[in-house]
This record gives sequence, structure tokens and C-alpha cells, in this order.
Amino acid sequence: MGIREFPNGSARGKAATLGMRRSPDVSPRRLSDISPQLRQLKYLVVDEAIKEDLKWSRSVEDLTSASVGLTSIEERILRITGYYGYQPWAASYKRDERSRESPAPAEAQMQAGAEGSGRVNRCCWKCSMTQLKKIFWGVAVVLGVCSSWSGSTQLAKLTFKKFDAPFTLTWFATNWNFLFFPLYYLGHVFKSAEKQSPKQRYRECCRFFGDNGLTLKVFFTKAAPFGVLWPLTNYLYLHAIKKINTTDVSVLFCCNKAFVFLLSWIVLRDRFMGVRIVAAIFAIAGIVMMTYADGFHSHSVIGIALVVGSASMSALYKVLFKLLLGSAKFGEAALFLSVLAVFNVLFITCIPVILYFTKVEYWSSFDIIPWGNLCGFSILLLTFNILLNFGIAITYPTLISLGIVLSVPVNAVVDHYTSEIVFNSVRVIAIIIIGLGFLLLLLPEEWDVWVIKLLTRLKVRKKEEIPEGNGDIASGLRNKSRRTRPSMSSFAH
Repeated sequence: MGIREFPNGSARGKAATLGMRRSPDVSPRRLSDISPQLRQLKYLVVDEAIKEDLKWSRSVEDLTSASVGLTSIEERILRITGYYGYQPWAASYKRDERSRESPAPAEAQMQAGAEGSGRVNRCCWKCSMTQLKKIFWGVAVVLGVCSSWSGSTQLAKLTFKKFDAPFTLTWFATNWNFLFFPLYYLGHVFKSAEKQSPKQRYRECCRFFGDNGLTLKVFFTKAAPFGVLWPLTNYLYLHAIKKINTTDVSVLFCCNKAFVFLLSWIVLRDRFMGVRIVAAIFAIAGIVMMTYADGFHSHSVIGIALVVGSASMSALYKVLFKLLLGSAKFGEAALFLSVLAVFNVLFITCIPVILYFTKVEYWSSFDIIPWGNLCGFSILLLTFNILLNFGIAITYPTLISLGIVLSVPVNAVVDHYTSEIVFNSVRVIAIIIIGLGFLLLLLPEEWDVWVIKLLTRLKVRKKEEIPEGNGDIASGLRNKSRRTRPSMSSFAH
């Protein structure tokens, strides 16, 4: 009555009718449990009259209604047959519960997108916080470099009024470099998780000099040249302070960056950069203009020559270090500077003694020596070298170099109130030119690529904004035309 049989499948229809009489206590969990019965239902179709006879059955109503949303063949078959006491409303209720418990695909995507955006926001927040910390420490290091460098320069100028011995002051300050490695080891003990003994740390840092460590041969071949260049650089700088004002000295010493580039380009075959050639030209032009500002007097010319010589020795020190030793880590650099102090004590001590007995740098008694000024100068110079060598660990190298440039206006302000310096137009232009050349030398090697990328992005944004602006104008014109166009309803009335 309810099922129409095919001509060739009468027996199969009877078997299907018999097979469907099962206990309603057992309920199938998947379609594979009733696979034999499904093979039998293959030859059966639902008669249209079943809908009239089984109107009371909710399965037929669910079959005809689209609101329930039958989505699988298994549900349709079980709803039609009522097999194993299947209750469609219970299934739909369970499906509703599942749909409530488990979010829809769109909701799941939205949740995943929200979680992903949250992770991105957290990463961006962490990156921004680290950058802010670096900038904060960079400002602190810049202020430290500026104050220590300008303070040591002014204190040296003040010391020479009572103690006219620039080489002795250089020798005394260089001996303080011995504190580099002990200070580094203290930082290693407080910061590092794996603490090492001083002997172990020393041996590990000695690998910087070679496989055999710091031998006597390595000491004389690799450390001795720098042991001579270090005091020579400081002596020429301090001797120049006696001849000219500290503003000119600090400005002219900034030319060492240009000399480093020229020597690296010639000796180390570094990459050629046109902007750095321009910076070197600026530095040379500033030196000439600074000499012209004082009228080419012998006193000022000697002082300028001493500062230029000091900047040249500093550049030679940096290039030779890179040529012979390469790059050094913090512990290796600290050990190297402490070794320079040992070399200074062993081999340079004889020079101040000779200068004293020859009365080139003579003082009547040790009581007149301003030990406070000497120790203050040495501490400030040590602080400057520590920030210069180890400040890279907490901030950007460019910010550290800016501290040297900022020492120029600090020295200029101090000289304006303490000495009779004349800031004429030529001197001011020379200071600006040298400062501009120094800033050009701070540009990274890939600065031109970054500028090109920035310009291309700006061009693309402009091209994107122009069509959007045209679209807004066109839509505005369309709206205006619609407003001005009379409607047919007005004519109808």
C-alpha cells in the first residue's frame, strides 16, 4: 500500500518489508549499520499516497518542509521508513544542540580570525615595546656619550691650566683601560645563566687572538700596533686642546668618520658609496674653512693639524683592527682593551719619565698635581669608551654616533661663557658642513634601496587615491542628476 514494487523485484520487496520489522530499542549510529537493508531499498520508491496516509507522522512533514533542512540521504531514508524507531524530531533537536554547541563555519572562521588578529596585535605590541626600549636606552646612551665626551674635553682644558703635561695625562688615562675586562666579567656574572670562573672566561675570550690564545708573538704582532695608536690618538687630541678652543677640536675630530670610509675603501675594498664621498669632501672643506676662520695663524694651524692627525690615527686604528683582527664580541673587546693597558704600563711608561727629566713635561712637585682632575678625566674617558664599545648591545649604533655630534654644541655653549671664542659666519658654516658630512656617513649602505622603495610606495598610493577620488566625484554627479531629474509620480498627479 505504502510502497510500490517494481516488476522484477517482488521478492526483494517482501524481504525488505520483513527486514524492517525490528525492535525499536536499537538505534543505528551510521548508515553502514543498515547497509543490507539499503541494498534492498535500492529497488523501492516512495508512493505519493503515503503522504495522505501518514500526515500524522512528523517525518513526512519534515520531508516536505524546507525549514528543517534535510542534508543527508541517511536522514531521508530513516524518516520515510521509521526504521528502528527513529524519531526525526529528536534528531533535529540533537542537530540544533550540536549547531549551538559547535559554531558554524563562518563563526569558526571569525573566531580563528579574531585569535589570529589577537596574536598579530600581541606580536606588534611586543615589537613596538622592544623598539621603544631600544630608543629609550638609545637616548640614555646618547646623553651619556655626549656628556662624557664633552666633559672629558672641558676637564682636560681645565687641567692644563695647572698641569701642563698632555702625554702624562694620556698615559695615566690609558692605564684605566685595565678595568674593562673586570667590569665585563661582573656584567657576565650578573646577567649570564651559565656562570664561568674568571680563568675560564679569560681562556674563552683569548680565542679571539687565535687558536693558541694570547701568546707572546701575538702580543707583539697584533696588540703592539694598537698599543701605540691608542695613546698617540689621545695625545694629539689633548695637545690640540692646548692650542685651540674645544669647539673646534670636537668638530674637527668628527672628520675621523670620513677618514675611516676613505681608508676602508682603499685598504679593505669596501663598497663605494657616492654619498660618503660627498661626506668626505664636506669634511675636508670644513677643515679648510675652519683654518680660514682664524686667519691662518700659526697657532691655530698647528692646533688644527694636531686634531686632524688625531682623527687620522683613530681611523687607522679602526681600519687596522678590522684588517688584522676582524670583529670582536663584547668579552673579546674588553680583554683587548685591557691588554692595551698592560702594554701601556710595560712599554709606554718610559716616555713620561723621559719627558719629565728632559723638562718637556715638568712639574715641580707631586703636591701640585690636580689628582681630582686627572681621575675625573680618566673616569669620563673610560665611561665614553664603555658606552662606545658596549652600547651596541642595548641600542642602535647610529644613536651612539649621534652623541659625538651633540658634544659640539655643548662645547660651543661652554666656550661661549668661559673663553673668548668668536663665532663668525665662516666658523659657523664650517661647523655645519662638518656636522652634515658626519650625518651623511651615518646612512646605512642600503639607504638608496630604502628611498626607492619609499618613493614607489608613495606613487602607488597616489595612483590608488586618484581613482577613488574620481569614483567619489562620479557618484556625486550621479546623485545630483537623480535629484534634479523629475519623477513620473509628479506628472501622474
